[in-house]
Amino acid sequence: MIPAAYAVLNLDAVWHNLSKVRSCAPHAKVMAVIKANGYGHGLLRIAEALQDVDAFAVARVDEGIRLREAGFNNRIAVLEGFTGAEELDELLHYQLDAVVHSSIQLEILEARTVQGACAVWLKLDTGMNRLGFKARELSAAYQRLKQCTQVKQPINLMTHFANADDINDKKTLKQISLFNETVAGLSGELSMANSAGILGWEQSLSDWVRPGIMLYGVSPFPDSTGQQLGLKPVMALHSRLIAVKQIEAGDTVGYGGSWICEKSTSLGVVAIGYGDGYPRYAKVGTPVLVNGRRVPLIGRVSMDMITVDLETEGYAKPGDLVTLWGEGLPVEEIARCADTIPYTLVCGVTQRVQIIEKTSER
Repeated sequence: MIPAAYAVLNLDAVWHNLSKVRSCAPHAKVMAVIKANGYGHGLLRIAEALQDVDAFAVARVDEGIRLREAGFNNRIAVLEGFTGAEELDELLHYQLDAVVHSSIQLEILEARTVQGACAVWLKLDTGMNRLGFKARELSAAYQRLKQCTQVKQPINLMTHFANADDINDKKTLKQISLFNETVAGLSGELSMANSAGILGWEQSLSDWVRPGIMLYGVSPFPDSTGQQLGLKPVMALHSRLIAVKQIEAGDTVGYGGSWICEKSTSLGVVAIGYGDGYPRYAKVGTPVLVNGRRVPLIGRVSMDMITVDLETEGYAKPGDLVTLWGEGLPVEEIARCADTIPYTLVCGVTQRVQIIEKTSER
């Protein structure tokens, strides 16, 4: 039975996108960012597809533990680091790299006396103003880590960009410059570039790159699609028509009756809604593919259903294929129609959506 809502994942596309990373940064090691359940694609599934990378990056300790317990031996960095001695113990037990970004973490490391040491990424805050030490604080933090028996040497250094998705914003160049100036003379490997850095800021390439969204075939830039950048989208979201009916001028559609029919038309009901991860705030007119042809969304998105105007697709019938994003309909376009970013769409696909894996090219 074909499920009502399902996502097709082209895992060969993941490999293609990794090849794009390597072509852009041929001299860098690759730390693949697979946090948030592999950006909604499945943590273990994506890790399997990317098992040849130099390292994985996750946000939280429990994600790293899942990878280790599933048998992955790659280096794994925990981007949020640890917030207590118990989490540090887990990092050490599972041999996860810790991102150190606060003085509290330094104190926890210095207070620990149990045998064992972990690899560390010392984070410099160059302007994101989220996690990390300020430039004036970095040298002291670095020296404390050098003297800590719980830390493997050398200490690696990293930062994160705030505005790299805007190639006209000079803040990224300022962040790159501040990072290079601050870490000059310190031993250890360096990492700056995220997906936007890899694709748009050659100056940010260093020992390690940390691709995230581009691995899933999605553009990190608001004015382009992944396909325009030579990437292949991994996820396509589909459903089917479950009803087709005629509505007349003056009829309203959906909750609140916010959409009013101006003339007689054919309406299609699609079995997908925000309960599946389709964006609740997609605007009227957001494109949907029915049998490969574009039709506009009408009415409000509800939990289980959306409605579309089938005036230009007069032969549509219940059971016909509907694509919410995928081939011919980039997820970046849907994100713009919902005043959001594509990250939220792919990460937001819910457990109710059945996943179908597709591999054929390799």
